This record gives sequence, C-alpha cells and structure tokens, in this order.
Amino acid sequence: MIWKRDDVAESETQREVVPSRREERRMAENGEVTVVGQGARLEGTIVSAGSLRIDGQVKGQINADGDVLLTQQSQVEADIRAKSVSIAGRFRGNLNVSGRAELKRGGRIEGNITSKSLVIEEGGSFDGQSIMEKQPGQSPQTHAASKTTDARSEQVKVP
Repeated sequence: MIWKRDDVAESETQREVVPSRREERRMAENGEVTVVGQGARLEGTIVSAGSLRIDGQVKGQINADGDVLLTQQSQVEADIRAKSVSIAGRFRGNLNVSGRAELKRGGRIEGNITSKSLVIEEGGSFDGQSIMEKQPGQSPQTHAASKTTDARSEQVKVP
C-alpha cells in the first residue's frame, strides 16, 4: 500500500522537510548520491554503491553501501539495508541499518528496525519493533511499540 497525500495532515503537507546540512555533508563524504526524484515511481530492487536520496515512490528492496534518506515527499514500501537511514516521509517495511536509524518530524515508519541506534524526533510516528544490535559486552535489546508511537506524547525508554 502506498500512502495518499490525504493521509497526511494539512499542516504537514505545507511544511517541507529538507535534509539537514549534516545529512547532506555525510552523504557527500560517502561518495556518489543517487536520487529518485519526486515524480518517479520505481518497483523492484535498487542497489546503490553509495548513498541514496528518495523523493518519489519506491516499492521492493533497497540495498545501499552508504546512507539512505527518505524525504518528506517519499512513499516507500520496501526492505532497506544501509549504513544509516533518515526518514521524513512514509515508510512501510523492515530496516536493517549497521549504524543509525533516524525518524524525522512528520515521518512515519510501519515495520521493524534493526540498528545500533534509533532516534525518533518529536512528531515522528513509529509502529513496529526496534531491535538494538549487540554492542560489545551487551546482549541485544528488543523494544516493541504495539500502537503508533507519537514522540510528542510518549517516549520509548531503553532500559
């Protein structure tokens, strides 16, 4: 299922989330950046040797050696494997991230996240399970959100 623009609150559609300078700099440092433009619709497997920025719609599987950035306009239904992921749009699927997973304000994740760290900004919505990868000397930790977690009203605490 791909979300329709009507699924987004009016205040969210008027506000545009653009990548921060830090995110753009990090992606540029990792080499080439592939962009899936706002009007693009792709189905299948996307493989990127560098970083990937998605402004359009993708359904399938995404494998990136670098970072993946889903902007506010993005609508993605896929499994993603990447170095780090930042989501400001709509995402449904599973994330397997070797580093940091970040859910931006207005972003929505429906699915499971496996990462070393997870950051949910105020106004981000997460419905699924988070598995924090094992750090040296620690056992893996699993956190579930049985309902949509809205960072404005609820905080997920890590023991």
